[in-house]
Amino acid sequence: MTLQGVFLQLCALMIFVVMDTTLKLMTSNFSVLQIIWGRFFFSFLTVALLLRLTSGRLPLRSRAPGLQAARSALLLCSSLIFTSALAHIPLVDATAVGFASPLITVALAAIFLREAVSARRWLGVGIGFLGVLVALRPPFLTGAPLHWAYLLPLATATMFGFYQILTRKLSTVDDSRVTILHTGMTAGAIATLSLPFVYVAPTALEWTALIAVGVLGGISHGLLVLAYARAPASLLAPLSYTQLIWASVAGVLVFGDWPDAVTLVGAAIIAAGGVLIALPQRPRNGLPKA
Repeated sequence: MTLQGVFLQLCALMIFVVMDTTLKLMTSNFSVLQIIWGRFFFSFLTVALLLRLTSGRLPLRSRAPGLQAARSALLLCSSLIFTSALAHIPLVDATAVGFASPLITVALAAIFLREAVSARRWLGVGIGFLGVLVALRPPFLTGAPLHWAYLLPLATATMFGFYQILTRKLSTVDDSRVTILHTGMTAGAIATLSLPFVYVAPTALEWTALIAVGVLGGISHGLLVLAYARAPASLLAPLSYTQLIWASVAGVLVFGDWPDAVTLVGAAIIAAGGVLIALPQRPRNGLPKA
């Protein structure tokens, strides 16, 4: 089951980067609020259709509706802030700063989920946060003032850390299908309320992009829910570092943004901390465990 969770997490992370790339492309023509509306509205429709076709019903009833609504709202806020950042800074930079999320998740998993986190993993968290500070591009490294938009992915990381903790918590309360359906429901409803104030009529190609963002979002977060139902949060969270690979490729091929030395050094330090966290712990009998 743990290996299944790891595989599902890796697939979800790759799809996240494809979605973020599309979001960044759209920020030049649309309000962030309209983009986020498309992302959640079509995500909810996609998930609802798939669940209807596969199970014959929509599993709406939750044993913890408040937690489900809070989780969806956290995702809305984190997506809104991250998309705003993409309008101002390169995709790979935003992704690197966003790597604070798995570090925060490990810490929150220890505090709220009572998951065992060894001293080595806490050291990895500390090293990772040092890398995040580098990725933030402080003035003493770059010689330029810190761009305010670099703080947005950091705020996103904090919210997404809590989102992943609630995902793990709800995996013990609700069926995965219930959580998958609720993922975009509250967020989509809130985003729809703002649409009349920011709506710009899309072209046929832009409608395709809006729908694609929603479909990718629905699939990726569905995979995320399934992953967290199969493996502990403290193991899955560090796998988020693989996003840098895909974000770097997308940044170069789509936007012509090559990651510079500061971004690469920060990402390397973060990845080193992630390796310390991801390595299996060894209990007293000498056999490794996740």
